Amino acid sequence: MFRNQYDTDVTTWSPAGRLFQVEYAMEAVKQGSAAIGLRSATHVVLATVNKAASELSSHQKKVFKVDDHIGVAIAGLTADGRVLSRFLRSECINHTFVYESPLPVSRLVVHLADKAQVCTQRSWKRPYGVGLLVAGLDETGAHLYYNCPSGNYFEYQAFAIGSRSQAAKTYLERRFQAFNNYPREELIKDALSAIKETLQGEKLTSAICTVAVVGVGEPFHVIDQKTIQEVIDSMEIREEAAADPGTMQEEDKSSEAAPMDI
Repeated sequence: MFRNQYDTDVTTWSPAGRLFQVEYAMEAVKQGSAAIGLRSATHVVLATVNKAASELSSHQKKVFKVDDHIGVAIAGLTADGRVLSRFLRSECINHTFVYESPLPVSRLVVHLADKAQVCTQRSWKRPYGVGLLVAGLDETGAHLYYNCPSGNYFEYQAFAIGSRSQAAKTYLERRFQAFNNYPREELIKDALSAIKETLQGEKLTSAICTVAVVGVGEPFHVIDQKTIQEVIDSMEIREEAAADPGTMQEEDKSSEAAPMDI
């Protein structure tokens, strides 16, 4: 069932100057499970929500290593993300083979954006229904980019895409100004806190999230579940400890007030 007569072809403009097929692809990104990225001056952290299609199946992989200095997190159509991550790997391998140096993150992002843009200009192709958060480290420092199905790309200090990502964005907007000076551990904690915002009351555990990091002296890798669970446990203990002093103070005040009443 078509929305209107202008959405049957990706190359057909509407009178309002819109390409509906491209907008549909961007909508597919919003339907995928959430993906979050944060960067400091030295590190970039990616985090995703692992949602299984049913209780009988495993979740789909959402974080892909591209090179030792670059990785991606995806939201949207996982099959498209898998194909694009393979394309990114090929670009990195070719550049390293020819120039004997790592591919700069910004140049890789432009190659990816050009590939996505071609699909918005050919009637026999469809746009990729996936958004990619590209995390990387090169000579100019740490970088976090978002590549859109429309072919646009943007660099961010922190960003969230996917289902219920607005809650994570709101959390990140309140704290992003301090991210540049954050150590690696604090970035991971804020990434997990942002993921928790997207769960809407569901308990956060290492089984339903994936966290990856790249930084100075640290190649891109996915952090193991045991380490992530320890971080989550420490966050919960800290939250409980922060809540307890308030109740203790109220009890102290009530005990102090009692003799005065007598």
